[in-house]
Amino acid sequence: MQPETAYLARTRGDGGQNRIGPEMRELLGLIRTQELLAARRLDGGDQFFSRANDFGYSKNPEETLRIWDEDEVLADVVWVIRTWRPDVIINRFDMNRAGKTHGHHTASAILSYQAFDLAARRDVYPEQLQWVEPWQPRRLFYNTSWWRYGSREAFEEVDKSDMVQVDVGSFFPLHGVSSTEVAARSRSMHKSQGFGMVSDRGRKTEYLQILKGDLPGDRADLFEGVNTSWSRVEGGAPIGQVLAEVERAFDFTAPHKSAAGLLKAYRMIRALPDGHWKRMKQKEAEELILACLGFYAEAATASFSATPGEEVEVSFELTNRSPVPVRVLRAEMLPTATDTLVQRDLAYNEPLEWKQRLRLPEDLDYTNPYWLNQSWALGMYRVDRQPLRGLPETPRSLRVRFSLEVDGQPLQFERELVYKGRDLAAGEVNRPFEVLPPVFAELKNQVYIFPDRKAQDIQVTVRAGQDEPIEGRLRLELPPGWQARPDLQEVQLASDSPAKTVTFRVQPPEEQSEGKVRAVFTRSDGQRFDRRLVEIDYPHIPHQMVLLDNAARIVKLDIEKSGKRVGYVMGAGDEVPASLRQIGYQVDMLDEKALEADALEPYDAIILGVRAYNVQDYLQVQQPKLLEYVERGGTLVVQYNKAPRFDSQMVMSDEEMGPFPFHISRDRVTVEEAEVRFLEPDHPVLNYPNKISAADFEDWVQERGLYFPDEWDEAYTPILSMNDPGEDPKKGSLLVASYGEGHYVYTGLSFFRQLPAGVPGAFRLFANLISLGQEERP
Repeated sequence: MQPETAYLARTRGDGGQNRIGPEMRELLGLIRTQELLAARRLDGGDQFFSRANDFGYSKNPEETLRIWDEDEVLADVVWVIRTWRPDVIINRFDMNRAGKTHGHHTASAILSYQAFDLAARRDVYPEQLQWVEPWQPRRLFYNTSWWRYGSREAFEEVDKSDMVQVDVGSFFPLHGVSSTEVAARSRSMHKSQGFGMVSDRGRKTEYLQILKGDLPGDRADLFEGVNTSWSRVEGGAPIGQVLAEVERAFDFTAPHKSAAGLLKAYRMIRALPDGHWKRMKQKEAEELILACLGFYAEAATASFSATPGEEVEVSFELTNRSPVPVRVLRAEMLPTATDTLVQRDLAYNEPLEWKQRLRLPEDLDYTNPYWLNQSWALGMYRVDRQPLRGLPETPRSLRVRFSLEVDGQPLQFERELVYKGRDLAAGEVNRPFEVLPPVFAELKNQVYIFPDRKAQDIQVTVRAGQDEPIEGRLRLELPPGWQARPDLQEVQLASDSPAKTVTFRVQPPEEQSEGKVRAVFTRSDGQRFDRRLVEIDYPHIPHQMVLLDNAARIVKLDIEKSGKRVGYVMGAGDEVPASLRQIGYQVDMLDEKALEADALEPYDAIILGVRAYNVQDYLQVQQPKLLEYVERGGTLVVQYNKAPRFDSQMVMSDEEMGPFPFHISRDRVTVEEAEVRFLEPDHPVLNYPNKISAADFEDWVQERGLYFPDEWDEAYTPILSMNDPGEDPKKGSLLVASYGEGHYVYTGLSFFRQLPAGVPGAFRLFANLISLGQEERP
């Protein structure tokens, strides 16, 4: 047996930033899930996840394990070990670095260390044992390196007697690449994190420090003493002998010659007692036989989605591109009872094609990411069905089971039902086939801000997910004190007009109020629908269609503003411009051409999006114009950036970002409830046009801020002080400087998270930033 690898990620990266688009939180987690799967398709590994979600940067594992449900995440790690049954586990992170690196990373190593022994005990999480058996891995390592010890020189002096050394720079002649080149390509799939890598070649040694289990005598062999042959399976030794002969005689120019030997091994595998190895190896043998035959099998539709109970046309194609005789017996559509009796011999390289109408079951589940189907709390997704836990995706229920006779021997395999279309530029387009609700109700915005007592229109788009006409009533569910007119609206959708936008006039209460607004469509048969459909389409991952609760945040906000028009330079992607429009600002998006035009005078403020200097190269050239705008009386608000030492793609130093130098650090405050102290309580930014108080820092989400400057020119005035528990005060979250007749602001406060979340105090403070200098103007 050849070694197989799998990667267990504790979270899906939900709490990070997005360098390719505006998706955040659970949608970013979905993108990163698909990026990990894209990487696994390149490196050949399996992928697993726990139910923990990424709540943002954590400075220590104690906080992480408190916000995660420690016991539940540990149960997930044990489950994956019992399911996948590894012999060797390698921790990528150091469990002894508490407080020195990301708390999520340290916590993941701690849980792995604990699970190593617990997975073998029948009294630990016994509820799992109806699906899996206990399993004891042989060895647990930590992948250490020189950076753990501060320098290469220091690492040279470290006692390595408890380490295994592995050369990971091996070259694979059949593929024409080395493992390090594969690693660079797979890591480069993490585009939302900006993890593009340049390949390197040659010998590269990794060091694995033993944590549990026995240290192999041969320090270059992780599996020394581990039986990785077929003899580890009861009755498997003869299978190993057959497969060894197949491997010895394999002809890469005529792989079909190995079919007879593989079919013999397949028969022997099917005769084994039921168990983990039988299930896994039987599926692998089926796919290997088909690959050697050059066998093509497909079940596709010309529609990318349908609803439960709807009928679709399925196109089948089976092609045998080998001289080995193959007879098609039947095709069964799962989970329906549709069974097509084919009984046809496949001629060499001649496709067998047919079409068939299929009615989807009325009780078919929607094809949604399973961890997003139930409401979740900070730190943990809720997944009640144990077999789903750990899986990277929701298994597709619509599948086809093909039954064949290959050289007279029965063989079964399955394929997912997919959508196949044609694009004039891209050619053939394939994407997953989706099962969706018959109707969606989508609010236009995810946050509604009412900056005064005036009523506003809230628009809801009702969209059909099927071809048949739909009738029903639409209403808004609002918090107490809010009113919508009218209360209900009749909606009819026809096949020639599958969408309709309905407007409600919503009146806020007099006092400040926060809550949720939800659009609910009740079909004529009484069934309720309140989900929205989100589509994610990037070229490096499969097209994603996600069903989410359509509830939006609604806020009656006590806010004053000075100034009306701002220019916004987009950075790595955020929703701040839309949030500012919600409170009445005209927001013009500025690109390189707009800055070159030197027409910035009309703007009350220019705002740079998060990490703008990291992703917009042209800002280095246009920086003098921005500073000239400030000097002539404008206000420039720069949101957080990484310094060049933290972002190798950036060519502009942090000392050049402002009119006076400052130094960006990795300082951050991750506890969103951390006390905020006012260093300059009389400064205009805390008083005009909104009087900022401690209450304005309540209900912040995920964090206070990140990448604060820790040194700055005396021309800057630090406005706020804050810190996480047990740390020294950080004073660099908000710096303001007068420059010429205008004002320059650098802030690491995470407005890019707070404004889209509808945090009232963040809106009030941001309005004050835009208003700097306005109190002095006519």
